[in-house]
Amino acid sequence: MTRALDDAVELLDRSLAYARITLADVAPTHLDRSTPCTAWTLRALLAHMEDALDAFTEAAAGVVGVGGVDPPPPTSTRVDALREKACALLAAWTRAAAAPAGCGHPGPVAVGDAGLGGPLLVAAAALEITVHAWDVGQATGTRGPLPEDLARGLLAVAGVVVDPADRGVRFAPVRPVADDATYAAQLLAFVGRDLAGPPSALSGEPGARGRVPS
Repeated sequence: MTRALDDAVELLDRSLAYARITLADVAPTHLDRSTPCTAWTLRALLAHMEDALDAFTEAAAGVVGVGGVDPPPPTSTRVDALREKACALLAAWTRAAAAPAGCGHPGPVAVGDAGLGGPLLVAAAALEITVHAWDVGQATGTRGPLPEDLARGLLAVAGVVVDPADRGVRFAPVRPVADDATYAAQLLAFVGRDLAGPPSALSGEPGARGRVPS
């Protein structure tokens, strides 16, 4: 549809690939562990991720609905569902990007009373998925590295998506990093992740479907 949307979908593809790697390590014994999202256990974080994938997929049709999430299924089912929904999300936006001008959903996505451009929304999805995938890795103990090329692409997105008013609500303050910090460290510090200390980042509870972006 547009170069901007094509680029955002490519970023989304890479974020989902990273998420699939971290989700592969989730086991039932991990569910009640804390995460870098201070109010959430891994169980709650996975539920939030599933709801977010649904919301971002709905957005490809031009509107994000508002509602609750279903009670969490057993872990293996939830992780399987996350994988399936990740594929559905990528497929939905790949179709939208490939649609000729005037066909399919062409413009801003309705999120409540507001509108958000498709490329920015897809890039926001990539940011949320990547950061929460990193959170999952911290909770399971695998702590796989966040790819540098992915982090570099998301830094500019974070600067647009994370509003100063979000600090202390959805994001902790920006963390200090060294001048020669990697792109991954810069990104994680910008969204409030503490790479050297105890978990501290998002606050609040998962499950609200006023959901894009979070």
